[in-house]
Amino acid sequence: MKNATLRQLKVFESVARNLSYTRAAEELYLTQPTVSIQIKQLTDIVGLPLLEQIGKRVYLTDSGRELLKVCREIFEGLSRFEMLVSDMKGVKAGKLRLAVITTAKYFVPRLLGLFCQRFPGIDVSLKVTNRERVLQRMADNQDDIYVLGTPPEDMDIQVEPFLENPLVVLAASNHPLVLEKNISPQRLAEEPFLMREPGSGIRLATEQFFGERGLQLKVRMELGSNEAIKQAVASELGIAVLSAHTLTLDRNSEELAILDVQGFPIQRHWYLAYPKDKQLSVVALAFLEFLHKESKLIGEKYLQGIPGFPSQRN
Repeated sequence: MKNATLRQLKVFESVARNLSYTRAAEELYLTQPTVSIQIKQLTDIVGLPLLEQIGKRVYLTDSGRELLKVCREIFEGLSRFEMLVSDMKGVKAGKLRLAVITTAKYFVPRLLGLFCQRFPGIDVSLKVTNRERVLQRMADNQDDIYVLGTPPEDMDIQVEPFLENPLVVLAASNHPLVLEKNISPQRLAEEPFLMREPGSGIRLATEQFFGERGLQLKVRMELGSNEAIKQAVASELGIAVLSAHTLTLDRNSEELAILDVQGFPIQRHWYLAYPKDKQLSVVALAFLEFLHKESKLIGEKYLQGIPGFPSQRN
């Protein structure tokens, strides 16, 4: 492999990640024949096929999967070195790669906005997806830091709580229960529920809350996003448990209301996570320090004024 060039490895990493010669060529601003030549030269050096094409689809071979891991380690090491040099020069610069679950999209961009104002030399890549895919990205070591509401128990990762994540019960503003106080979980369980997909952190917390009380929920509908759930709640299709953070842009909505239910809000946290053996870059460490200092005040600010959500600092 001493004859392999960084350019060949970069081309291979792009093809392997995209599983497409065409997308890799577009990403690297190269022609497709150039990409194919680089892959062929690297394959000759390795002496084993790295990719195989069946029809129009590209697949990684076993040797290709192993080389992809090596490429990621090499490029991650080079990126850390570049950021370390910038830090030595007194300039915070480099790239920060984040992957967050969909509910975190309501507050993470606000935090990133302030972070980037403070460190304008940092480029940020933000991937928003569901919990299952975030965990897969973590297993593949694709990002620097991950934001989760429910950390996995079966992965060797470092987990740090950094922001409160209260879960509230949401109903249409004209729902009969809106006028009631101290609603029992037993009464609530009689209502049809709107839920996220199985495996969602909020769904797991909701089912745990009612399961501990011997109650089984009547799930009327499963929806793939918090926005769809809020629209369904407003349309009187049922009630739902959501993070209070999902309501930060709906604080003036007259269609939604938070119910006064015993045991709610469920007090949870947002967590920062990353593999335990991962060497965090200078930029990632700066972001962690920033979050621990700033996120609490920012979170409280945006939870203030949500209809039906009392300030916990009064």
